[in-house]
Amino acid sequence: MSTSMLIIIIVVAVLVVLAITALMGMLARRRHLRNRFGPEYERAVDEEGGKLAAERDLRAREERHDQLDIKELSPERRSEYAQEWSGVQEHFVDRPDGAVSEADALVSRLMGERGYPTEGYQGAVRDLSVEHGRTLEHYRAAHDVKVRSGNGQATTEELRGAMVHYRALFEDLLTDQRSR
Repeated sequence: MSTSMLIIIIVVAVLVVLAITALMGMLARRRHLRNRFGPEYERAVDEEGGKLAAERDLRAREERHDQLDIKELSPERRSEYAQEWSGVQEHFVDRPDGAVSEADALVSRLMGERGYPTEGYQGAVRDLSVEHGRTLEHYRAAHDVKVRSGNGQATTEELRGAMVHYRALFEDLLTDQRSR
């Protein structure tokens, strides 16, 4: 076997190893994003028009999230928020639409105290998606009903459903994700 043939075989072998390593790295990153974001991964794929674009977006969300100062609540603050939530639920009987607005405001206040920016709904969804991707659909559903309620277009049953959705996100935010 000639020296040039041996060099070609070595170069091809190195390229194959590099390609396999790159593929394994990409699959590991994809698995990480799927695990971390849960159902939000598939939503991002649909919205971004493909896996590569979605994964780029999700990594950008992770980078932004890493810059946030997310805080754990003290047991006392958790208890205070839980009591406030009970009050919001009690208001539902007499004023369902008002209770949904109160629930939204309470969730926003909790997000702010935990360290999440609360400038706007879309930004909140992006920031929450990193640690709360599994309950984000609850937030979207609740927010949709709240918006329609503001226009007088939500039924009492839909408002009740919104309260259930807000509670799911509220409970998720009330606990510290890093301690799980």
